[in-house]
Amino acid sequence: MATLRLFAAARDAAGTGSATIDAGTVGDVLAEATARFGPQFQAVLATCKVWVNGDEAGPDMAVGAGDEVAVLPPVSGGC
Repeated sequence: MATLRLFAAARDAAGTGSATIDAGTVGDVLAEATARFGPQFQAVLATCKVWVNGDEAGPDMAVGAGDEVAVLPPVSGGC
């Protein structure tokens, strides 16, 4: 099982900062998260970067027990 970590708008849309998901790839993790958290989460996810264990990851990347999948929405800064 992989640990899904959600930050900022993704956390707000899901109503939680983390979840445990049993899936084989990043794409599977995100599909399960979308099924659990609904269309608002799916809308936020479309703008996010996804990282596995600190490295940027695509949907085909394999994940397993102990892996951390982080969903990071874009961040805007001030002056």
